[in-house]
Amino acid sequence: MIHKIISQLLIAAKTHGHRRALVLSGDRQWAIRGMSDGLFHASLERVLWVNELAEPHRPAVAHPSWQYVNSTKARAILGQEFDAVVFDAHAGFNADAFGMVAGTVCGGGLLILLAPVLKQWSDLDELEKKRVAVEPYSAEQVSGYFIQRLIQTIKTAEGLVLLQEGDCLEGVLPAAIAPLTTDEATAPDFSPNSIYRSQDQAYAVEALIKVATGHRRRPVVLTSDRGRGKSAALGLAAAQLLQAGKSHIIVTGPSVETLAPVFQNAARQLPGAKLSPGALYHEGALIEFVAPDVLVQEEYEPNLLLVDEAAAIPTPMLTAMLKKFSRIAFATTVHGYEGTGRGFVTRFYSVLDELTPGWRGLTMSTPVRWAANDPVEHFVFDALLLNAAAAPSELVSDESLRHGLIETLSPEHFLANEHDLRQVFGLLVQAHYRTRPFDLRVLLDGPNVSVCVMRHEQQVIGVALLAEEGGFDDKLAAKIYEGRRRPQGHLLPQTLSVHVGLEQAPYLRYTRVMRIAIHPECQKQGLGSYFLSQLSKQIKAKGIDCLGASFGASVEILPFWQRAGFVPARVGLTREHTSGTHSVVMLKPLSVKGHGLVGVAQGRFAQLFPHQLSESLADLDLPIAARLMVRGEVAKPELDPLAWSDLVAFGFGERGYDVIYPALWQLAVSALSDSAIAELLSDEEKQVLLVKVIQRRNWIASAAALDLPGRSSVLLRLRNSVRTLLACYGDDWLMSEAGRYPRH
Repeated sequence: MIHKIISQLLIAAKTHGHRRALVLSGDRQWAIRGMSDGLFHASLERVLWVNELAEPHRPAVAHPSWQYVNSTKARAILGQEFDAVVFDAHAGFNADAFGMVAGTVCGGGLLILLAPVLKQWSDLDELEKKRVAVEPYSAEQVSGYFIQRLIQTIKTAEGLVLLQEGDCLEGVLPAAIAPLTTDEATAPDFSPNSIYRSQDQAYAVEALIKVATGHRRRPVVLTSDRGRGKSAALGLAAAQLLQAGKSHIIVTGPSVETLAPVFQNAARQLPGAKLSPGALYHEGALIEFVAPDVLVQEEYEPNLLLVDEAAAIPTPMLTAMLKKFSRIAFATTVHGYEGTGRGFVTRFYSVLDELTPGWRGLTMSTPVRWAANDPVEHFVFDALLLNAAAAPSELVSDESLRHGLIETLSPEHFLANEHDLRQVFGLLVQAHYRTRPFDLRVLLDGPNVSVCVMRHEQQVIGVALLAEEGGFDDKLAAKIYEGRRRPQGHLLPQTLSVHVGLEQAPYLRYTRVMRIAIHPECQKQGLGSYFLSQLSKQIKAKGIDCLGASFGASVEILPFWQRAGFVPARVGLTREHTSGTHSVVMLKPLSVKGHGLVGVAQGRFAQLFPHQLSESLADLDLPIAARLMVRGEVAKPELDPLAWSDLVAFGFGERGYDVIYPALWQLAVSALSDSAIAELLSDEEKQVLLVKVIQRRNWIASAAALDLPGRSSVLLRLRNSVRTLLACYGDDWLMSEAGRYPRH
């Protein structure tokens, strides 16, 4: 029976160049036997099996070329194409992996999902629930709303056949051969002699080559859905540039595995090329992969930099690349497990307008792996909400908007109100570069997660994803402090206990703001601050001790949290590989216990941070360091009269730097920490104090960091900064001392 349905689905798929989907629900062995028999007798050799089990199941009837992969290793198969993908969800449905492998099915192929009995599926104890569960909840206590919604999508998806064990063939077979209501037109017939698979791809390659050979600082941005040949276009352009005499092209992206299609397509056009993971050599020329974080920190001078899946790379890192490389091209998927191009557009296009106003955008819309209106693409987009979008701009652009209605929405609400779920998830995707399908599962099933929204006339204009953490007993709190336990999902208490050294931290209760976003049309109106203040009041009423957040530190984000009363407790000592930034943990006390803990944490941070800036945090961006130094009103540094005299002699006279350094270090720390005095300092004065005094860089390194010609220029700026500080702290005696140096 199953093999007959597979046969009919393959005929329908190949006739129209589409892909089709089949869901087999029931006993796992029943599904595997029937489905493997059907694929084998259909003579399909390019078949991929994916499941959550440590050892993949190999059916008794199988072709030797079939591949088997664990869902956690699904990224390794990106860039390959298959006639059929079998996704075994009996042990667990890995949403990220499903999104990845679905895109590897080529036109005329099948996506087959093996599912438990639908009525039982959401209640089963699957492996994915263990990823969602947090202390003290077990996997059995994790809800099944994500799976319930998936089942709803399966039952309503066009072009998908659902066969449940026990169904009769006559009731299911018509669905396999039924025509789609969408257009069944096949993909455009591009010349078989062409290296391109669509006209879009040809235009894209032409634009990429022009970036490398035309005017400098004219980047191009390619956007497309998956399956449009975007990565192939990058590889084709790179190959043609090497053939034209270019010697060095760098390709970067989220990982070397995701960029395999770029190198493979380049190699096909370069006979004799030597291809290895992340590198291609051809007649002395090189195409190589360089990780984004390495790229922005080290020196490279390529003929062209190609950035693939740019939506998955943080805007600050993309901006650094744009400033550093004069010949650069960006490409990104509009809908995909990697993130969303819509968020990339919102965050990065304004940067392009400012830094490179001559940039050009191209959209690749013609599918090359399958025909237009592909039913599998529609199903995957709906199942994983890859096509979720924030509220339409015209519905939320009311100039009179000041405040919105704030409410908490339950998973049950989202299951019954798809409109709200799409707007909430769409806003999260648009605002954050790392949002992926697994986050949808956390949103619906996370036992310690709640979703708060702000509405304007029934449209979602703000969303906050909140996680409850902490509240541990003596035994577990001690194990956390000693580093013997790391309860999943409790970032704040673990960080404060293990890394900050606050033994009492695990006892307190926290609410962590995992994500907060305001609709782009409603930003710069104070709505984010209002939203956060209202959330603080609601959370405080629940008896929570601290409100906190952890995020990649940037000069754009830090002021928002500082204005809301949050103070830094810790800065990550290394840059995150995914964002290229140092993470910062910030806290706001809500209870008496919270005030006590935050006070101690703030004191420890103020004590450690200046020293860290000269060691592990020496690469922290100066504007970020300056902002994190500020902690409110700080007492005047306790220096003896001789030390003050030395500082005056340095600032107004010719006293040497090495003689007065200890006093100058205390002065600089106090001044940069005092909000009132820091406000009076210029950015140049703050930076020279940070670079030369706090970070203790040598004169050459200081000059380079401050973009000054040399030692004398740094020294002059430092003397001027000291004069400003002495004027801020100065009394009559200090001013009289300064009068001894009339030349200044």
